[in-house]
Amino acid sequence: MPASIQHSRSANHTLRIVCPNGHLGFASIRTGSFRIGCESEPDLICADSGSCDVGPVPLGSDTSSSPLQWQIDDLETMLVASRRLGVPMIVGSAGDTGSNSRVDLFVGIIRDLARKHGLAKFRVGYFYSEVGKDALRRRIDTGDTVTGLDARTPLDLATLDATDRIVAVAGVHPYIKLLDHGADVIIGGRSSDCALFAAPAIRQGFPEALAYFYGKILECASFCAEPYGAKESVLGEITMEDVKITALLPEQRCTIASVAGHAMYERANPFYEHFLGGHIDMSRCRYEQYDERTVRVTGPSYAPAAELRVKLEGSGKIGERYVGIVGVRDPYTIANIDLVTGWARRQVAERFGDSGYELHFSIYGRDAILGPSEPLKTTPAHELAIVVQGTAPTKAMAEEVAMIATRQMFYARLPQVKGTAGGVAFLLDEVMPASPAYCWTLNHTMRVEDPLELFPTFVVEAGV
Repeated sequence: MPASIQHSRSANHTLRIVCPNGHLGFASIRTGSFRIGCESEPDLICADSGSCDVGPVPLGSDTSSSPLQWQIDDLETMLVASRRLGVPMIVGSAGDTGSNSRVDLFVGIIRDLARKHGLAKFRVGYFYSEVGKDALRRRIDTGDTVTGLDARTPLDLATLDATDRIVAVAGVHPYIKLLDHGADVIIGGRSSDCALFAAPAIRQGFPEALAYFYGKILECASFCAEPYGAKESVLGEITMEDVKITALLPEQRCTIASVAGHAMYERANPFYEHFLGGHIDMSRCRYEQYDERTVRVTGPSYAPAAELRVKLEGSGKIGERYVGIVGVRDPYTIANIDLVTGWARRQVAERFGDSGYELHFSIYGRDAILGPSEPLKTTPAHELAIVVQGTAPTKAMAEEVAMIATRQMFYARLPQVKGTAGGVAFLLDEVMPASPAYCWTLNHTMRVEDPLELFPTFVVEAGV
């Protein structure tokens, strides 16, 4: 272990957590820094496995966004280390979405790995997070408002009917319950990113404000360190007075800027972190450079919620989808690219009319990323790539929508063009089948009386 990482616990009462990955299964755990973390006397090994960053498809289709083997590999790395060290292992939001099938998948993998490695018997705790549409329908029918977030309107029956799958976002409560029941490994359904780290700290009596901040900083692993190092491990330590976060890759360090920056990451208000039961206010946090690669943080405050409201995430299918890719290098075609896509759109409308499908042109090199907010839209690159997406109720129709739109860009008639050769090139002659298209249908909150009422817990045995 590098000498700069070797420091003893900073207080008599501490809790140390190693986080090896900011999205388990999405990019493989880097074993070098994780091994250093396992030599740093951790009390737990924890990693989140969920994210809305992957879009609505995995939740709606009840799949994962990464290959199964990647998820097995990461779970194996964590499980073997946790059983060797004799410390609990916690995974939150199993399989990207935390749906019931993803939890079952991860629990099954853990039991298979235990047999593979001949591990002594241990207890696997898990909880579910899916919410049935019938339960929400009854809420709506009785006048209980399911409130929209980010300017969404309250949930109505039409939106509910357009939804395929819904998960509730748990807080610390099912994790604490499963730890109380002696779980050695916990596989969580959908939950707040910070919850799986905050739960063991709160359970051991550390202040809630510090515990939730602890989770906020740890949940993305080495994103709180510099230079950027993707999925490297970090070590967190909480005391009754502070939180310390240490970069474990020898080439990285946690700095005041990197940790403070990550505390403000992915938030509409950079100072607030909300979860089931309340929020923390980070506006008065104080960041200090504790040692070469460690930052010490004090000062977050905890505000309990006036009522318990759980966040709901829902996804609904739009249709089947095909994709075409078109390249443009001709300067005149680039200058008139909206006329080209407009021509292609009219050809699709001649075949299918103006409704019953969706057609999207993403123009990379101009405004595909920022859309209307792109400040350089009037000065596109010298070369463009247009991604054409056709979505329709059937695969055959989606393929035809995408094919017409892609090919007709070649035949677009532009003013001042006298030649018959088109101004675009095709990466492939055909269009490619893609995953079905889904959209987020629910981003709402619902009142609950008990923070555990939507999250049933279970404990099973694994090992030999």
